[in-house]
Amino acid sequence: MTFAFLFPGQGSQSVGMMNAFSDATVVKDTFEEASSIMQKDMWQLAHSGTQDQLAVTTTTQPLMLISDVAMYRAWIKLGGQLPAILAGHSLGEYAALVAADALEFSDAVSLVQQRSTLMQNAVPSGVGAMAAVLGLSDEDIKVACERAVLKNGGVAEAANYNAPGQVVIAGDKETVEIAIDEAKTLGAKRAMLLAMATPSHCSLIKPAADLFVSALKKAPINIPKIPIIHNQNVLPSTTPEDIKDRLYQQLFSPVRWVETIRYIIKSGITCGLECGPGKVIVGLNKRIDKEFHMLSLASMEEMEIAINALSGSDG
Repeated sequence: MTFAFLFPGQGSQSVGMMNAFSDATVVKDTFEEASSIMQKDMWQLAHSGTQDQLAVTTTTQPLMLISDVAMYRAWIKLGGQLPAILAGHSLGEYAALVAADALEFSDAVSLVQQRSTLMQNAVPSGVGAMAAVLGLSDEDIKVACERAVLKNGGVAEAANYNAPGQVVIAGDKETVEIAIDEAKTLGAKRAMLLAMATPSHCSLIKPAADLFVSALKKAPINIPKIPIIHNQNVLPSTTPEDIKDRLYQQLFSPVRWVETIRYIIKSGITCGLECGPGKVIVGLNKRIDKEFHMLSLASMEEMEIAINALSGSDG
């Protein structure tokens, strides 16, 4: 069975998110490596960090990267097969680059540290917002945002196309709140603000992306050994320069997750493995295509089940 590895990003963090891997040496070693680079005890945060601590962008993003990579290393250590293709939800693309041997883990940690700091500082606290809208078409989402911008003159844009009828919008808080009302008028089942202060994947983050360019230019990125499908253009990269441009554009462009998963399925992939804390991607992908078989690797036991399931399949 050919399968894809799918790495979650910001939003999959939770209190005690790595408790299931407390006895995994390779996981602890990965956290120690990153903690040394960051001069911060990331293992302690993964086990004992509070919800408020984990919600801080400069903590969440590195923590998710470290967790994703640590779990991938645990998979390989257990004898798991290499995936045929990779993708990451937003920040998860950095873990995909590490898994594909396109980026050293230490360089990924440094890049994500800078990325998260620039994003957090891009918009003053309390000014930006993100909201989830359920039960509307993508076209109606655009209409709701356009109406809000016309009324308020601010920013409200589709940020994450997570699943059919499940889109996240981002912008300044006032305009996003108006877009929520417009979405409800258009028939949204639910529309509510999320507990995220940084309005990711919208034009408000463009200045942070422009500042991030210098770090990307210096980053030693190689051609991936396993194809990575990028959120921004839903295509695999062929050159290091292209990867760097995708990572730049990604910051202020919507996450096209539905298209990403459909591209992977059209490529002949029959199974996806979520490699990271939680099961957010499993849930999203079930809504995208019920026939696409998803497995979670959220514990050592689940990893062993997945390895047995894949080794017992044809091809």
